[in-house]
Amino acid sequence: MHFPSDDELMAGPNAFESDEVCVDDSDIDAGELRALGDEVAHTTEFDDVDDADSQAFDDVDLDDASDIDPEDVFAVVEGMKALRDETNVGTGLMIPDFPEDFRAGFVSIVGRPNVGKSTLTNALVGQKIAITSGRPETTRHNIRGIVHGEKSQLVLVDTPGYHRPRTLLGKRLNDMVREALAEVDVVVFCLPADQRIGPGDKFIARELKDVRRPIIAVATKCDLVSRERLMKHLLSIDKMGDFAAIVPVSAFDGNGIDQLLDVLTKTVPLSPPLYPDGDVTDESRDTLIAEFIREAALEGVRDELPHSLAVQVEEIVARPRRQGDTRPPLMNVHVNVYVERDSQKAIIIGKKGSRLKEIGSKSRPLIEDLLKARVYLDLHVRTAKDWQSDPKMLGRLGF
Repeated sequence: MHFPSDDELMAGPNAFESDEVCVDDSDIDAGELRALGDEVAHTTEFDDVDDADSQAFDDVDLDDASDIDPEDVFAVVEGMKALRDETNVGTGLMIPDFPEDFRAGFVSIVGRPNVGKSTLTNALVGQKIAITSGRPETTRHNIRGIVHGEKSQLVLVDTPGYHRPRTLLGKRLNDMVREALAEVDVVVFCLPADQRIGPGDKFIARELKDVRRPIIAVATKCDLVSRERLMKHLLSIDKMGDFAAIVPVSAFDGNGIDQLLDVLTKTVPLSPPLYPDGDVTDESRDTLIAEFIREAALEGVRDELPHSLAVQVEEIVARPRRQGDTRPPLMNVHVNVYVERDSQKAIIIGKKGSRLKEIGSKSRPLIEDLLKARVYLDLHVRTAKDWQSDPKMLGRLGF
């Protein structure tokens, strides 16, 4: 097919000057019409046109315009319209039924590092979708968890801890938090009950004043303090700003989770469902696997190592099944674990590889449950010097 150049379009008639096109059919030659029909027949397939429509087209005598019956033309046009509808991938798609009072929206969960955001996200969703650790800055990207209710759907966005950045990675993590705040319907501000409200909390509270969304303050880790300490903490939260609600919760034992879900459901707008029923996260398979491994690697390591640790899934390959083998398939999962210095590499590997084997043993069951297959986990520890400040390496790792 020939697409005219810009010069040819400029030289030809201007199709945008008028919405009306007048055709004088007295100038149409029957021979030209037949030639046009032959050209169309050789360049277009009508395999799905009804036999009756095809016969109607064949019965038209193009040499004699008087033989053209409007009814025949109408039949051919209707047949082509039916063919177009059959090949339209959107035909027949239906939006699932939902109540008129159905509510759905995005909820961003923010706070300082290590205040229980990921643990709260997992508790609200009802299963593990975000890794948790006692180390600050465990979460490194916005993780979405989906909570399905009878008349609601909440899309929770677990964000990295908002902090004073020391590296390029830290700046990009803060950018993720700002991005999440700009794209949600409700904000959950986490303030742990076992810690006094400090400068970092007050800084985030000031930042949230510019966010024109309902702000729900959540006192997390309530199981770790006495009732008297909790009441003082709630009063301190109330003095920080004008929050739409203040909810004390314990993600560990589940207290307050239902109340928080009820508050969030009433706060998000009227909307159809945003995700298919049954989805609990939109995280990719490789991202979840990398996070499971990083969570296992963070346990029991020195203070400086968590920030220097990154995990990337290189490839996942299914092994061929042996004849008669009825067991679940076996998957080879090849993973790179990055640190910034050789001394940190030795910590991750451990004496005679003992630490690396422990990491594999703890993460493998989660990976097998995710893949619904047996897993051979191949971990390689590599040094990428100062990767947290290397734009190219950050790009490779997805930051």
